[in-house]
Amino acid sequence: MVKSHITYQGGLHCSAQHEPSKAVIETDAPVDNNGKGEAFSPTDLVGAALAACMSTIMGMVTERKGIDLTGMTVDVAKHMNADPRRIGKLEIVITVPLPEDTPYKSMLEQAALNCPVKKSLHPDVEIPITWIWGK
Repeated sequence: MVKSHITYQGGLHCSAQHEPSKAVIETDAPVDNNGKGEAFSPTDLVGAALAACMSTIMGMVTERKGIDLTGMTVDVAKHMNADPRRIGKLEIVITVPLPEDTPYKSMLEQAALNCPVKKSLHPDVEIPITWIWGK
């Protein structure tokens, strides 16, 4: 179990501290929902968590095989639905610095698809993934 401590700072800003590391992140409400957009919104963090989780799980798989994924990028575009207000779609673009014909392609794609954050999201959230190999 890992704990975090969130403090509402007023003005739609929060501070979240990760208990084990003491690392802190700030959040703000998005501009389209009465905020100033001065930091990640809570729903932005969901998209960022998905991208980081996919990257981490892929990294775990490749490290066991002695493959270096340094430089891999994952971009995420969050789309909100209005009624009810919720995340409707998280578009993912994964750029992998391995050739498209790598024998690890299927294994890496499956690792990303089975990351814990993706498995935790509601099935109504669309998650289209575009793969770019060899960059």
